[in-house]
Amino acid sequence: MTDFFWLIPVLPAVSSFILMVAGRRLPKKYISAQACLAVLVSFIISLLGWLRMAGADARTVPWIKPLFSWIAAGSFQARFALQWDPLAGLMALVVTGVGFLIHVYSAGYMSGDKSYARYFALLNLFTFAMLLLVMASNIVLMFVGWEGVGLCSYLLIGFWFEKPEAAAAGKKAFLYNRVGDTGFLAGILFLWAAAGSAEFLEIDASLASGRVSPALITLIGLLLFVGAMGKSAQIPLYVWLPDAMEGPTPVSALIHAATMVTAGVYMVARMNVVYRLSDTASSVVAVVGAVTALFAATIALVQNDIKRVLAYSTISQIGYMFIGCGVGAYAAGMFHLFTHSFFKSLLFLGAGSVMHALGGETDMRKMGGLRFYLPRTYPVFLIGSLAIAGIPFFSGFFSKDAILTQAFLRGGLFVWILGILTAVMTAFYMFRLVFLTFFGEERFEPGHRGRIHEPPPVMTFPLAVLALFSTVSGFLWIPEVVGGRAPWFSRYLGSVIPPGTESHPRALTEWALIIVSVAAALTGIFMAFYLYRRRPALPHQMVRRWPRAYRVLVNKFYVDEVYRSLVINPVVRASERLHEVFDLGVIDGAVNGSARGAGLLGKALNLLQTGYVKDYALAFFLGAVLILGYFLLF
Repeated sequence: MTDFFWLIPVLPAVSSFILMVAGRRLPKKYISAQACLAVLVSFIISLLGWLRMAGADARTVPWIKPLFSWIAAGSFQARFALQWDPLAGLMALVVTGVGFLIHVYSAGYMSGDKSYARYFALLNLFTFAMLLLVMASNIVLMFVGWEGVGLCSYLLIGFWFEKPEAAAAGKKAFLYNRVGDTGFLAGILFLWAAAGSAEFLEIDASLASGRVSPALITLIGLLLFVGAMGKSAQIPLYVWLPDAMEGPTPVSALIHAATMVTAGVYMVARMNVVYRLSDTASSVVAVVGAVTALFAATIALVQNDIKRVLAYSTISQIGYMFIGCGVGAYAAGMFHLFTHSFFKSLLFLGAGSVMHALGGETDMRKMGGLRFYLPRTYPVFLIGSLAIAGIPFFSGFFSKDAILTQAFLRGGLFVWILGILTAVMTAFYMFRLVFLTFFGEERFEPGHRGRIHEPPPVMTFPLAVLALFSTVSGFLWIPEVVGGRAPWFSRYLGSVIPPGTESHPRALTEWALIIVSVAAALTGIFMAFYLYRRRPALPHQMVRRWPRAYRVLVNKFYVDEVYRSLVINPVVRASERLHEVFDLGVIDGAVNGSARGAGLLGKALNLLQTGYVKDYALAFFLGAVLILGYFLLF
């Protein structure tokens, strides 16, 4: 495995290249088979490497595979080298495993699209970029993968670029991520200046030695987290993610569950030595995560687009992951990333099945009663909803409980309360979605009734697999208070994230926290049931009673409008003024002025070019006189 794990990112890259070059000339069956097979083989190698790593001696971890010398400039060195350790192995399993199921689902979902080859080429390229990000042995190569997923998100969100909304959404994602990446790049430069190396192992050793000042470590941690706020859609750079729903639904599942938005969480866990050495940076991570989790959940409460509810849910759940990392529970944060990849991809693909059945409809107000028409989609979607709500024995319960427990013990009461309130809202908006979509009266167009059908097996098979893992994956973290051993996840990540970073509560305290967490989930579900099943007229009455509050929520707190007024419009006006004054006045003035000067000089010289022999003879005579006069006088 130490000789072959480098193939994991290479195989999707090769497949993407083939599809880009020859995809238009290949049959659709070959295109999807090749794209899926490349990711499947990468998954098999990842699984073998993960099993081998789990049983490896800690002294042999990590495995480093230098592929070639990349950058050498003075004292700066950066190899193109891949690293395989428990953290990289976990992320590779998520990216290739969930990514493979999304590829399979896409074969059916995109079967009628005219740009089939381009779609799978970009999907493979996206997978390669994310694998490069998580397997890079140094932070400079990580940045290449970081920018790669940003490029692929731009191309896939705007995949249907003929639609103005899709083109605008892709551009918005690209620009907001560039803002975050500016901070990330600055953090990399400060980190290299402080540690003297870009290699993760050498960075960890240098920072742990105490040679770098705490103030500089804090600055580095904050700058790196700016990049994470952009990539993982946290306040204030979250606004691009809801608009990313303009891309194909499988792309939404890939971005939200297996790639892109999880990159920031992975980066914080990978750079845990920075955040363990800076309480300020860690506190910022935890508070931003908690505030974002609650803020996004409040917006999701009233959204009517099924994909936008899930989009704001992703922003909120990523906030939970940052709470875990910010309070020092990196293993808990990564475990929620792991379980979230299953139930969130399940929910997005389930939403895609609903849209497929209704001819692309996304408005939940035009759905209802679909559990009778979609008997295979409904139960798996319900499993995903139970998991994300945190109902016991589903995966989200274990991972969310682990984060909330550590937040209570280490993050302070404020962070924990925000987490509990978010849990109530999460259960509410997810079951509001379930009740509006699958229950109640049929509100879809009458013409749909005879055409509603389950998607083909190529789309339902991934749903079944994801539903299974959404159910059982949580048992990798059984609380000790209910008979579990020390969490396996913590022990597995021990060589990357040192043990002892998480607190262990007393049994009574842990039971109380579990009860509160479960009560929060059940409260949210009951509220959704009461409002949308028992008293379906009540939500409309509440809107009429509090119209201003409703408008604020449905318009997403007017954040986009505030950005447009305070940032975008002033920048546009300043750019226009700069264009008028500097571009037209200075640059164009200098160029046009030199042209006018040359023209005037030409006109002056033109006076000497009359075309008459007598004028030339006179000039010759006057020149001879001047020369003779010079020699006679001097």
